[in-house]
Amino acid sequence: MSKVVELFGRSVTQSGIDWKDTVAQQKCSYTNKACYKTRKSDPDTAIGSCTVLYGKTPEPVIICPKRLIERRQIFTDCFHLLTTHEPGNELHIISEVSIPGGSVDHFLVSAKDGKVKDFVGIELQTLDTSGTVWPERQRLLRELNVARGDDGESSKKTFGMNWKMTAKTILVQMHHKIQTFEHVNKKLVLVVQDKLLSYMGREFKFDHLNSPARLGDSMHLHAYGLDMQADGGLRLSMKSRLSTDADGIGVCLDLQAEAKVELELIIEAIQAKISDATLFVPV
Repeated sequence: MSKVVELFGRSVTQSGIDWKDTVAQQKCSYTNKACYKTRKSDPDTAIGSCTVLYGKTPEPVIICPKRLIERRQIFTDCFHLLTTHEPGNELHIISEVSIPGGSVDHFLVSAKDGKVKDFVGIELQTLDTSGTVWPERQRLLRELNVARGDDGESSKKTFGMNWKMTAKTILVQMHHKIQTFEHVNKKLVLVVQDKLLSYMGREFKFDHLNSPARLGDSMHLHAYGLDMQADGGLRLSMKSRLSTDADGIGVCLDLQAEAKVELELIIEAIQAKISDATLFVPV
């Protein structure tokens, strides 16, 4: 059985899915646009894998951030953080906005007459994978009786989860960005799967975070799980809310070690690009 359990936003156990059409369309059901995760060797082919089974006791792990925007529930769950929103104001979702300290995936905005009255920043983080999911994806197509363009299902290549680097990277990014949000007295929300939050809680200092979340805190963490539905589909559902501030995120990281964490991230990014093509031989 393939380890891919959701493809192009559809659960493999869900009834009534035309898989041949779904794979041919290559469209993400959450964005209603073409899946952006394509093969490096074939940019015209979308991989489409949203969620995979992973772990000693295999459980669904989300590997695509777009999976988190199902029904736009994550935005509804941030509405209470728009503390100066008023009846009559419009709500907008603005994506990919650059700010001091980086860029933010989404903003939930309260606006009136085209003018911003309040906003909440929303960052999405799912697990980064190592290796390749392609063979598992092709095995799924074989199980679904969908034609395949190669024999990738016979490959012995596997995939893994970059738990440590995913967690470190997002916490460092949040520590930089939350300082900007605190400076303008606004809120920033990190949306993750419950399994990633559990890992972060084990590997970093999380016992000082407020649970349940406090409205007055600047940094919020919303964790979601996947619940099986009667029709075989998987539905996103909130499991917990935590909160803190910039100092609290600093404690999570242990500020004395933050420079070391950043150095590790820089080194890993550099090493990933080293190849024969980058070799420099001084004259």
